[in-house]
Amino acid sequence: MSASLKRALPKVRGTYAQNAPLKDLVWFRAGGPADILFRPADIEDLCAFMAAKPADLPVSVIGVGSNLLIRDGGIPGVVIRLPAAFGKIERVSETRLRAGAAALDAAVARTAADLGIAGMEFLRGVPGTIGGALTMNAGCYGREIQDLFIEARAVDSRGRLVTLGVAEMGFAYRHSAPRDIVFVDTVLQGTLDAPDLIRERMEALVEQRESTQPVRSKTGGSTFTNPPGRKAWQLIDEAGCRGLKHGAAQVSEMHCNFLINTGEASASDIEALGEEVRARVKAKSGVQLEWEIKRVGRPK
Repeated sequence: MSASLKRALPKVRGTYAQNAPLKDLVWFRAGGPADILFRPADIEDLCAFMAAKPADLPVSVIGVGSNLLIRDGGIPGVVIRLPAAFGKIERVSETRLRAGAAALDAAVARTAADLGIAGMEFLRGVPGTIGGALTMNAGCYGREIQDLFIEARAVDSRGRLVTLGVAEMGFAYRHSAPRDIVFVDTVLQGTLDAPDLIRERMEALVEQRESTQPVRSKTGGSTFTNPPGRKAWQLIDEAGCRGLKHGAAQVSEMHCNFLINTGEASASDIEALGEEVRARVKAKSGVQLEWEIKRVGRPK
């Protein structure tokens, strides 16, 4: 990182870390560092940073990196990672709760169950944070974050705290519309039910997930989005890619739409394997798979 970039950063109450390793913060356990890793103290600190940062400074956000591949050259500019202060979960009405963007999806599901709020059980099976879930309209087993969504608050590129409704979010399959913002929290709505019944349904989903997905491996979750009317894992399997390897990266034997790091795979190993899978599926079925995992940063 250049000395001029260091001098250009605004003063904050949070912390900056230069050339900060990121690989241990993401599920793949691969990838390069951040030029600068910024952890804001609170919403006001985040607003002040966004308002005062240089206009041409690249800024990105990561959560726990469950659906993220950071290339080996690292991420330029400033990477924002919200600390635990942004992870508060609280009830705001009989059937609604507010969840901070740094709150784990699974923690939101468990809290909702304790409060007798149903409909959020699927979040127990969604890896990552609420901020990431909002960004990609995360979901599983027929439910998505948009099914619960009431509103979200975010800090925009000019440092303003804004509230976004359904129209502004523009939810689609594994996608939402807002760009150049940092989510800070959201209000989600469910329905009333007995906590024991909610927990029972939630644990059934967990058991199903653990029996069919390599959740104990170093992985980034579902690698490719499902094409319309098709299943990505089935197309990958039919193309003969189950167990396919590139270096220490491998297509999971348990679930073909998961790539796993079997040891010390580099990000380039993982990405190259994904591209080989895409090429083989295209050759076999004519279907062009699209990446669901977000790939960011520079090549080594």
